[in-house]
Amino acid sequence: MSDARRMLVCEALAHDIKSLGVEAVFGLMSDDTAVFVSTLDAIGVRFYGTRHENNACSMAEGYAAATGRLGVAVVGRGPATANALHGITYAQRTGSRVLLITGEASTVAAVPNGMGPDTKTFNGVAVLQAAGLRCFVATDPASARRTLAQAVASTAQGATALLLPTNVQLAEIDFDDAMPPRAAPAALAPAPRPVRASAVQAAAALLVAARRPLIVAGVGAYRSGAREVIEQLADRIGAVLATTLKAKEMFSAHAYNAGVVGSFSHAAGRRCMDQADCILAIGAGLNLRTTSFGLALPKDAPLIQIDADRSHIGRWHHADVALVGDARLAVQQLLAALPERPADDKLFHDAATRQHLAGHDLASEFQPAHTPRTMDPRSLALALSRLLPAERNIVYDAGNFIQIAAFVSVPGPGHIKQASDFASISMGFGTAMGFAVGKPDRPTVLFIGDGGFMMSMNELETVVREDIPLVIVVMNDCAFGAEVHHLRLRNRPTAKAQFPDVDLAPVAQAFGFQTATVRTLAELEALAPMLRNPSGPILLDCKINGNLPAPFLLEGYEQELRRG
Repeated sequence: MSDARRMLVCEALAHDIKSLGVEAVFGLMSDDTAVFVSTLDAIGVRFYGTRHENNACSMAEGYAAATGRLGVAVVGRGPATANALHGITYAQRTGSRVLLITGEASTVAAVPNGMGPDTKTFNGVAVLQAAGLRCFVATDPASARRTLAQAVASTAQGATALLLPTNVQLAEIDFDDAMPPRAAPAALAPAPRPVRASAVQAAAALLVAARRPLIVAGVGAYRSGAREVIEQLADRIGAVLATTLKAKEMFSAHAYNAGVVGSFSHAAGRRCMDQADCILAIGAGLNLRTTSFGLALPKDAPLIQIDADRSHIGRWHHADVALVGDARLAVQQLLAALPERPADDKLFHDAATRQHLAGHDLASEFQPAHTPRTMDPRSLALALSRLLPAERNIVYDAGNFIQIAAFVSVPGPGHIKQASDFASISMGFGTAMGFAVGKPDRPTVLFIGDGGFMMSMNELETVVREDIPLVIVVMNDCAFGAEVHHLRLRNRPTAKAQFPDVDLAPVAQAFGFQTATVRTLAELEALAPMLRNPSGPILLDCKINGNLPAPFLLEGYEQELRRG
């Protein structure tokens, strides 16, 4: 055997990652991952270097969410792993296919009375497992490639960590004789399964008896490819259609699309939802915002829930009939079991309902509350929805400002992303960068509050250096907005949650962004040419009226009062 095939373990692992079809890796190199990272980049797996490990993990998650492919983040051991904990916990909560690769201390025991201490000592396995990740450690050179393959396969169930001890990484192996990589996780996913016939019959009986059925589809329904069959079912039984926020615009072309259900709904849709006498939830978790803390769906209406994961049914909201199986197959089974309802018995499918839904103007939902130096965030959202390219990706960070999601349209569920699965601000910046890398054919727009932006603004340099097509809209209320309203609702002082009016545009401009500070809708309209065809990174520091609490904050407070 020629010595030409001998290489370091970290080099062999880099080649294995490339052979799995991975084209991009995100991270922040450390001394214990530098050789690995440089090898990846040298052999054609582009390495996107961030300014913080936290954002590297959320960037990998955003890429995985945008593409459906494996997102890989590489960071160092010890303090680097600790820095990454926030981002990788967020990634684990989303369910995306993310592999975190970290350095790890040598497996060789330290020499007694030797040089020390090791200031990077950190029990990475224990901490990452506590965050919910499955962990794999490459304990010896001969099995390291097999361990990588096992870790990659594990990402089919969500975020996974692979720890690479320094001495294992730098050991030499014969590349031809070592274990080759296994198939990518997508090939290991179980085949979609149908629903039990008895459950289908029970659900069909409820739908036959209903006169005003409501179908609520979530992102699970979208991912299963169920849109067309759901619309066929709605036409057959006379149902109106609604979605969760994550599945926004899934039925935008349907005549009886009632929009988003729950905290992000509009008045025309809510009128239909309030009248529903049976609810069919498909691939939707029915969490507190989808149900407006339990108030968005009629309490007396029976609820049928379809989900591929049995544990998701009835988890956040009661379900009267459970259908465990693939969303598309389940709806096809319902179509086969349900007769065509006579036209005069489809009470929701009348001209008045159709016209009411089609003619609803989102601007009628509120009275604009501008001030001389700030804009109503809802009016701002409607204007940006009109000015930005129609073909776009939208990523939302967390915060009070996310109420604007009701007023910004997207091409479909594959082009909207919330970065709030860990209920944390600042996850959006890295997520948006990864999403933009994954879908570079259209602009990605990040909506982020000033609080979250201040926590992650170091990545402005990353956007420019890595040439990432990103538009950043800072919804700047000079505060931690959610906390301000939390305090106000409870008659507490708000000073510690509020900040000076800092102009963020010159900061971004110094990094190479096109920027503008926007205080009025007229100033925004003047930016129309730049927004309609964005080229290069753009940042708008939009000064918004912070006195408008998001509906979900009010709903949560009302629930608190009800509970006493």
